[in-house]
Amino acid sequence: MEGVGNMNIVFIAPPAAGKGTQSKLLSDKYGIVHISTGDLLRSEVASGSELGNHINELLKSGKLVDDEIVFNMLETRLKQKDCDKGYILDGFPRNLEQAKIYDEMAKRLNRPIDYAILLNITREEAMRRITGRVSCPACGAVYNEYSDVFTYSGMCNHCSAKLVKREDDNIETFNQRFDTYLSRTQPIIEHYKMKGILHVVDSGISKENTFAQIESIIGGN
Repeated sequence: MEGVGNMNIVFIAPPAAGKGTQSKLLSDKYGIVHISTGDLLRSEVASGSELGNHINELLKSGKLVDDEIVFNMLETRLKQKDCDKGYILDGFPRNLEQAKIYDEMAKRLNRPIDYAILLNITREEAMRRITGRVSCPACGAVYNEYSDVFTYSGMCNHCSAKLVKREDDNIETFNQRFDTYLSRTQPIIEHYKMKGILHVVDSGISKENTFAQIESIIGGN
């Protein structure tokens, strides 16, 4: 494990830009905590607490979880000692108002964002990654129909199970998600740019290339 000092990172990324992959690579190599708001919510639901049951009802009905709940959970998580070395925030903030409130909270907790990293990818490449994505229900392997080579068409290279595609991995759903990302995220990008902490990375080549760019930004090389 290599150390990079106190390093608080926020990722901004459209669908299929590789945010989850890069978060894991950074966490594994540098021991920086990966904080996913989705994981925090799911963990609370799994606990069976009164709050967890409330969150579960909101999610089941298709409603958004209140910002106050998310901020309270984030504050509790950021106070834990394993965040002393740094953290990677995944899935938050989703709009400008959340970004401003989070800035105030993180500063108060002495966990201010050091780097806002924008994983840049073209709409065409993101669509190719999403619409071509297939996975193995048996071993969990993930492939892309447009770029991977298969021993047998439609079958997993590892265990030969039949590959499946998620129902929402289609052009219509992708366009909705991408358009939503563009409209909500541009103000956040400008916000971090004004603060002087925005860094843009080309994530359209390969995960290795993307990771190398991120390391050059955080001074890990």
